[in-house]
Amino acid sequence: MKSFTSFDGVEICYRQWNSRAKGVPVILQHGYIANARVNWVLPGIVFRLTMTGHRVIALDARGHGRSDKPQDAEAYGESRMARDVSCLIDELRLEEVDLVGYSMGATVALLVAAQDQRIRKLVIGGIGAHTLSLGRSHNSQVKKKLAAALLTPNRRSIKHPALLGFRLFADFMRADRNAMAAQALAFHSRKIPFERITNPTLVIAGRNDPLAIHPEKLQAALPDAQLCITPGNHSTALMSLQFKSALVTFLS
Repeated sequence: MKSFTSFDGVEICYRQWNSRAKGVPVILQHGYIANARVNWVLPGIVFRLTMTGHRVIALDARGHGRSDKPQDAEAYGESRMARDVSCLIDELRLEEVDLVGYSMGATVALLVAAQDQRIRKLVIGGIGAHTLSLGRSHNSQVKKKLAAALLTPNRRSIKHPALLGFRLFADFMRADRNAMAAQALAFHSRKIPFERITNPTLVIAGRNDPLAIHPEKLQAALPDAQLCITPGNHSTALMSLQFKSALVTFLS
């Protein structure tokens, strides 16, 4: 993997495939606790994109994968991750890119599209109507409970199934749980300026994804968006043939 130093000194790692391919490059931003390999390589998404002639770039978000892992919540949040994506575009001297984000990475992608004019097409997956309530709902207690679940030495003490799921995933990934807790406390909670996101957008959601409820409302909030419902839940939707086919068709 290659790396670059982002705006605040955090080292961000990324990989490229088909670097000599012509056309608009595709940048992939993964979800919370995951990394580029888990979200994009293993499900075959990078393979499908490269086989259809795309140059593909996937980064590990700060705190994730091989990128730097600050321990302070002030170093995290999707707004900072969005700046990391723009810094990567600067680093590679790209004039235009297509941007794909999943789950946490979808929020990152929305924030990038709202402020960076170099985004051509946008794909957001694994999120739904909840994203529209950012800035209106108070979720500080949820953030604290998630951080506590990630940090407790005894995961058997975690009673809430969703919190336990995040903790088990972090343990499976051998993630830096201090970094994950810091990001949990910094999750984006401000209103996203959807009116500024005029890019052609594809919203993808798994039919059984509890984190992407009512994706049609998210589609309706975007000026130029279409919706694709695929089989699967939050983890398995990425693996479905429909996800990959919709992505490749939209970006072609």
